[in-house]
Parts: sequence; C-alpha cells; structure tokens
Amino acid sequence: MIVIFPFVGCNKKENKAVIVDESIYSSQNFTDLVLDSTVVVNFLYKSSETDSIKNQVSDFYIRRNFQFAWFNSKGLTIAATNFYSQLETFKVDFEDNSLKNSQLDKLINAAQSNEKKFLTQKADLQNLDLLLTITFFKYAQKAYGGTSKNTFDLEWFIPRKKKDYQILLDSLVSLNKGEEIQVPVNQYYLSLKAYLRKYRFIQKNGGFPTVITDEKLLVVSDTNACLVIVKKYLLLSGDLKTNDNTTIFTDTLAKAIQRFQHRMGLTENGKIDRATIIEFNKPIEFRIKQMMVNMERLRWVPVELENEYLLVNIPEFRLHIFENNKQIWAANVVVGKDVRQTSIFKGNISQIVLNPYWGIPISIVKNEILPKIRRNSNYLARNNMEVVNGNYRQKPGKNNALGKMKFLFPNHYNIYLHDTPSKSLFGATNRAFSHGCIRVENPKKLVLFLLRKETDWNEQKVDNILKTDNETIIKVKPNVPVYIAYFTAWVDNTGQLNFRNDLYHLDEKLSK
Repeated sequence: MIVIFPFVGCNKKENKAVIVDESIYSSQNFTDLVLDSTVVVNFLYKSSETDSIKNQVSDFYIRRNFQFAWFNSKGLTIAATNFYSQLETFKVDFEDNSLKNSQLDKLINAAQSNEKKFLTQKADLQNLDLLLTITFFKYAQKAYGGTSKNTFDLEWFIPRKKKDYQILLDSLVSLNKGEEIQVPVNQYYLSLKAYLRKYRFIQKNGGFPTVITDEKLLVVSDTNACLVIVKKYLLLSGDLKTNDNTTIFTDTLAKAIQRFQHRMGLTENGKIDRATIIEFNKPIEFRIKQMMVNMERLRWVPVELENEYLLVNIPEFRLHIFENNKQIWAANVVVGKDVRQTSIFKGNISQIVLNPYWGIPISIVKNEILPKIRRNSNYLARNNMEVVNGNYRQKPGKNNALGKMKFLFPNHYNIYLHDTPSKSLFGATNRAFSHGCIRVENPKKLVLFLLRKETDWNEQKVDNILKTDNETIIKVKPNVPVYIAYFTAWVDNTGQLNFRNDLYHLDEKLSK
C-alpha cells in the first residue's frame, strides 16, 4: 500500500511516498486503535523538534497506517513500559537528563494509574503515543548513533554507517513477551555498558579506596598497612575473589595484582610498584569518563564486522587477528610516537612484500638522513642505502628498517604494517616509537595466516625467499580488512575490562 502523506516541515512542504511494510506490520502487530492523521500532521507542525525527527515520526506512522504504536484497547503495551524503563535507565547510566520530558512523565503516570479512564481521553492518548515515538527517535540517536559531529574532526577516519532507527522501533513495538530488542550497536558496546553500570554502583557506594604508602615496592611476604586497602580495592574491581583482611602480601594477592596489571597494560610482575599505585589511585569518575568516551567511539563502529579482519588498537600497542568472528591470536606492535601519530582508519591488506625496499619519506631524509650524510660521507653505503631518481631508499636486507616483511593496504596516510630489526622494543610497556607505521612482533606468523588458503604458498617457500635479499611481492586475495582503531577502555575476549593511557590525548578532545 502506498500512502501520500503531506508533511509540513519548518521551511518547506513536501510530498513523501511511504510504503506500508506488511512484512513487519502483519495483522497481529497492529492495534485496534487508530490515530487521526490530521492530529499527527498538526502535532508535528507545531513541534519544535528537528525536521529529521519529524520526518522519522511521520514515516513511522504512515507505514503503520496510523495505528497506535504504544497502546491497544487494554492500555499501554509491553513495548511502552519496556521503552520507558529503558529510557529511565539511560538517564541514570549516562547521567543525562536531556531526554527528560515532564509532559511525557505526567502522561505515562496518568496512563499507568488509571488506564481505563485514560483510554477514553483520545487527545491524551494520541499525544502520549506521539510523544513516546518522538522520544524514542531522540533516544535512539543519542544511545546508538553517537555524536553528530564529523568524526574526522576527532581524528577518526573509519567510515560510519547510517543506522536505521525505523527498524529498531519496528522490532520494539512488535515484541512479544520475553523477546529481546535487537539494538544497532556491537557486542563490545554492550559489554562496556554492563561495566559502566557496575562502576556507577561502586561510585554511589563511595568509589574505590585510595592506596597510600611510602614504600616504593611491595612484594610477596611483605607486611604493610596499605595492603588492607589494596585488597579492598581488588575485591571491588573483581581481580581478587576473597579478602583475608590482613596486612600480609600473600601469593593470592600477587596473582590478583597481576590480573589488575594485565588489564591496565602494565608489567605483570605481581608487585606493588609506583606504576601500579598510579593506576589504583585514578578516581572512579575518571574511569567512568573513559568508559563513556569509548562507548561513544563504539557507536561509530559497524554493528557487524567482517568474518575475518585485523584490528590494531593504538593505545594498547596490540594487533588482534580475527577469523570466523573470533580472535585467534594477538601480537605486540610498535605505533607512532605522539609527534608522529598513527592515523585511525580502515584499509584492506592487498599485498605482502618479502625483502622490501624502504622508500625513505622526505621528512626523514631532511631531518635525519641529510644531517648524518654531512657528518659522514659514507653514511649511505654503510646503511645499505641508495638514491634512485632523486629518491632515497634502503635496499633489502636484515638491517632494513622495515625488516624482512611488510603488509600493504593502500591509504592516504602512507601507513602499513611491517617487520623490524629492532626487536627489543616489543618488550617495552609503552611502545610508541615509530614515525607512524606499525611494527609487528611476529610478522612471519601474519604472513602465513594471510596465505593459509593459498595452495601455491607454504612456510618452506616463504623461508626460502626470506633467506635471500630479493624483493618479492605477493597479492592477497581476497583483500583482508584492517582497522586501525583507538580505544582506551574496552572489554576483551575473556570478558575483562581494560584501560590504557590516552596516548594521543584524543579522549580529552572527544570528551569536550
């Protein structure tokens, strides 16, 4: 059925043809109550909402043949009470009262307290149905869409997909008892949201205790009054399962500290050192802010990612490899230092290069290579470098800055994954040392993963080429997506909440 619905916006009048989707709205989904179409038109015309919201609402009711969304002849539907509860929870979770509507609250309370009487008051009934629908679209944009600001301004160049809130509302108003609404966010968002609620609870009950000690290092068998506080903290954070309330540094405490250090990206030594105390004493308000900022980023990520992809998390200094939507392994990486930041974007690995040349960027030639040539005329020869057509490059070899392997995914930022001769840097806690490209700790394992389906390639053939200095280019078919992302708070594949430092100060920018 096609209905022509003249919706009058703020500045223009337009005719929109909207199809009533009977695959969604079968007879069982329709109520026995109908809104007056002129009431809808007048309500939206007088509304101060944006044209975007008005268009969403009008489209929704046209597709329903103006059937009520939140009421039937018995009163408020399960969908209405579920959504209103969801709305109240959202306000608490995010300390966000921007969706508060006293008129809506008043109408809901009136409907719930005396539904039979309320059902006879058609004006109130229609107003409430419209208000709930308007509020839903505003809520959906905030809860699942994230900032309307261009993410390019926030250094995030992974494309965002527009989300269809009509589908979300369709699923909500069509729910039967016991079903769950399919929200347009990924599982990482939902997992982080669950931890946000836990931290809100801890915050309301006094937050995490402050750890104070004059000792620079505490280890197993030590005795110190601060250990009572440390154990209380770790019990709240979930790293310690049982508390003995003593001042003794036990083996159980050491293991709990290792779990905490792992989640914070610290050296996992099971000791209480300065770095560990610093993380203990970051206020819970700071942690909540971290979670909220990263939930905002997760709203920008596609709901469903590819079955197979690579993910580099810059603040974590880790590469994660996914197959069949599950992480199968991970590797340490070195990323760009603060003054040479690694960009945040999505690419597709299309080539592997064994024994690569390193085309030296002009900035490095100007700032590093030329001054060294002036001091030592043999610098190029000693470092296996040459000049070809005015461009500087380093020839393949074991001392090549890119190591013996690189992985290309064409992009505007001239960033790629590669091997390195400087293996010791992978042992550092903070691994921001590069000029922007990403060094991988176990590049050969990545080569074999990307070529695992190619019958023409195996480990022996790769090893034979790597023994030489002959550059060899291998096409990767099909291309493999790679996400270069930036998360300082997330829930890992074991269900543990992780935090990292804001390496490039991007949390600050997004928070503002």
